[in-house]
Amino acid sequence: MKLSLPKIATAVVLSANGVFADGNHAVDMHDAIKSPADETKVADFDILAAHAHRNGNVVTFHMTTNGIAGASTPASTGSVGGSDVWSYVWPTSLDPSAVGFEGGTGILAMAATSHPDFDDTPLYDENGDGDPANDGIEWHSHWVVLTPTEQCGPGALAVRDIPEGTNPKLPATWPGFPIFLDSPGFTPLFDGPEITVNAGFASDVELAGVAYDGVTSALRVNVNIHAPLLCVTDVFDIASGDLSLPGKVE
Repeated sequence: MKLSLPKIATAVVLSANGVFADGNHAVDMHDAIKSPADETKVADFDILAAHAHRNGNVVTFHMTTNGIAGASTPASTGSVGGSDVWSYVWPTSLDPSAVGFEGGTGILAMAATSHPDFDDTPLYDENGDGDPANDGIEWHSHWVVLTPTEQCGPGALAVRDIPEGTNPKLPATWPGFPIFLDSPGFTPLFDGPEITVNAGFASDVELAGVAYDGVTSALRVNVNIHAPLLCVTDVFDIASGDLSLPGKVE
């Protein structure tokens, strides 16, 4: 896969990475998961730092990249089957039941995604044109439950499927896809190299000490639109290097 950013824009962002005006980016946080720059990677998916912190029942997930966060989006394939999803992801140690999924079903992760060939946020109109079904390419948020899925490749992960005839517990904003996917409507915010998602939780969810990591990745919809429906096909970067979830929400 080839991606590129205008060299002058990348240079501006890289020069800004050393000193941030507001000091609130992930890379500025003393307890962030830091990752060295890698010039062989696409800059806007090359993680410099991932961080999560809370204020009451709201957790701020943010990530600093080596480029302009959100600048690149997948090319359209013209069909849902075989289409690509690009993502900024924060895997956590939270049980999926914390956001309304069936408990004990996998790794709960917050994700910001873009995919031009389908829309999986039927309750929201991200591009503000009056049609909530045509804006999948706009960056938007999901809760996903990830599980090891050998059908996607050795050691690969996928968004957990919902087998036909089963009725697992799902969040109220589940978009109707037969996978453990929620569309909570938390708007991703961009600030040069930084992406931020503020996620609200019910008041009875224990958030202190929750472990997290940061990942940038590509997923692909099965060409047959069948289980496994959505596989992780490429990992661009992992903040910790080994998905060990070393960060702790304070």
